[in-house]
Amino acid sequence: MKYEAIIFDLFGTLVDNPTFQEYHQLLSQMASILSISSKDFSRLWLDTAKERSTGIFKTIEENIRYICNELQVNVKEDQINKILELRLNLIREDLAPKSDTIDTLSELKKRGFKIGLISNCSSDIPILWNSTQFVKFIDVAILSCSVGLKKPDPKIYKITCKRLNVLPQNCLYIGDGDSNELAGASQVGMDAILIRDPSQKDPYYIDKEEWNGQKISALNEVFKFL
Repeated sequence: MKYEAIIFDLFGTLVDNPTFQEYHQLLSQMASILSISSKDFSRLWLDTAKERSTGIFKTIEENIRYICNELQVNVKEDQINKILELRLNLIREDLAPKSDTIDTLSELKKRGFKIGLISNCSSDIPILWNSTQFVKFIDVAILSCSVGLKKPDPKIYKITCKRLNVLPQNCLYIGDGDSNELAGASQVGMDAILIRDPSQKDPYYIDKEEWNGQKISALNEVFKFL
């Protein structure tokens, strides 16, 4: 086989990205629970994205308390619990696989490929991960908040390869191009493919990557590269 392992991004790849509107609606709801300005809360939430995704804030609660402290707002335990429940319920829904995801992962496993995942994410994802449909298909899941690294840091790709026991040049990476993940994968020697689903409208990106390499519009198109 040309590749020993296929490594996937999570949001925008195996599951849909939340839309821009959905993302900012969630921030507004969180701010409302805390009875603070949505504008101020959103600014500090976005400013602390790196701390969330690299585990500097080990929990969402830590992040909320930091923001409230910065805004000199007292926060109550029941407010935090409401936010945590809100986020987990929404993210649980967001972790529903795309229509062709499970069939694609299943076929890749049948063909003998190792399957990895690298996701820039906050601590909500590790809490929910073992209850998702992906667990039985993905051999190694590297979640940025758990390893203290985020894409496109070369180390996060190398850690994934080490745990899969493969060389980067024997891996194919597939992602929606957020956070310069494809350039990061290429930098360590992986082949990379951009996936952009034309049916998804107004997806939220942190840092949308422009990509001149191979592209697909559905996950099951990966088989033509294998």
